[in-house]
Amino acid sequence: MPKMKTHRGAAKRFKLTKKGSVKRNKAFKSHILTKKTSKRKRNLRKATLLTSADQHRIKRLLPYA
Repeated sequence: MPKMKTHRGAAKRFKLTKKGSVKRNKAFKSHILTKKTSKRKRNLRKATLLTSADQHRIKRLLPYA
C-alpha cells in the first residue's frame, strides 16, 4: 500500500500537542480590526484546542498524528 499523503492545507493550520490534541489559531483576526475591542483582539491571539468532533476529522488529514 502507498503511504498516505499529508493534507498540506491542514498541516499549515493545525499543530499537534504532545498528548495528541489538535491546536488551532482563532479566526476573525486578519482585517476590519478597528471596530473590534482591544480585549477581543487580545483574546483572538491565543491558540485553542479543536473540539473532539473536529479533532477526528483533522487527524485523518495528518497521517503523522
